[in-house]
Amino acid sequence: MDNTLIVGTRGSRLALAQTALVVDALRRSGRTISIDVKEIVTQGDRDAKPMSEIGGQGVFTKAIEDALLRGDIDVAVHSMKDLPPKLTAGLAIAAIPQRGDPRDALVTRDGRKLAELPAGARIGTGSARRAVQLRALRPDVEPVDIRGNVDTRIRKVDGGEYDAAVLAMAGFERLGLAARVSQVFSINEMVPSPGQGALAVQVRVGDDVAWDAVEALDHRQTRIAVAYERAFLAQLGEGCSLPVGAHAFVDGAGQLIAWTMLADDEGQIHRSQDSIEVPV
Repeated sequence: MDNTLIVGTRGSRLALAQTALVVDALRRSGRTISIDVKEIVTQGDRDAKPMSEIGGQGVFTKAIEDALLRGDIDVAVHSMKDLPPKLTAGLAIAAIPQRGDPRDALVTRDGRKLAELPAGARIGTGSARRAVQLRALRPDVEPVDIRGNVDTRIRKVDGGEYDAAVLAMAGFERLGLAARVSQVFSINEMVPSPGQGALAVQVRVGDDVAWDAVEALDHRQTRIAVAYERAFLAQLGEGCSLPVGAHAFVDGAGQLIAWTMLADDEGQIHRSQDSIEVPV
C-alpha cells in the first residue's frame, strides 16, 4: 500500500515556500508516512500578458485543480486569493491554515514611502484594486502593469524600470524579504484582495485519506473570515471586472470585523465597514 501523499503546487519560489509551510505542518501532525511535492506549470506561469488579458482568477489554479481531479496529486496548495469564489465541482477546501499578514506593501529602491515618491512615479502592480487605491492615496503617481514573481518585481524596481511596486506583505514575509518593505499599507488605506494572506488546502471530494491528513491544519477564525470575503466577491457575479477588495477578521469577543471596497467605472471608490457576531 502506497502511503505517500502527493502535494501539488506552482513552481514559483513563493508557491514552494507556502507549500513548505503546509508540508511542515503535515509532517508535525504525524498523520502521513511520506509526502512528495509535485510542481505544476499553470497558464499564469506560461503567459506573460497582463492579468486582465489572460482571464484573471483561475489562471494560477486550474492546471493544479485538473491534476487533482485526475488523481495525479492528492492535495493542492493555492494562494486563496487566486482561487475563484465558485469552487470546482468534485473538489473541496479541506483546510485554511492561520492567515499570514493580509496587508499590501510598497517596495522602493531607497526605502522611500509612497508620500515621499516624486510626482509621476511609476508604481508596478498587476492589480486594478491596488491601482485605484494608489490613485486615491496619491493622484499624481502612475500605476503601471508589472508581471513576474516577487524577486523579479523587486529586481525591476532596483534596476530603475519602476520607482516602486506593491505586493502582498505575506509574500515578503514567507520569502524572508520583509526587510525590503518600505511601507505597509493599513487596511483602511488599501483594502486587500479577498483571501489575501491565506492559503487553501484542497482535496478531492470523497478522498477521506487526504481529507483526514490535512483537516487538522484548518484555522476556524481564518476560515470564517475568508468565507465572508469570498461571499462578498461571489455576490458581485463571475463577470464582474471592477476593482474589488474585502478583508475580515474575528476578534476575541466573537465579532467579525469586515472592510470592503468596490470601484466603479469612473474609478470612484465605495467603501464600507461592518461588524457581525459569529460563533467562535
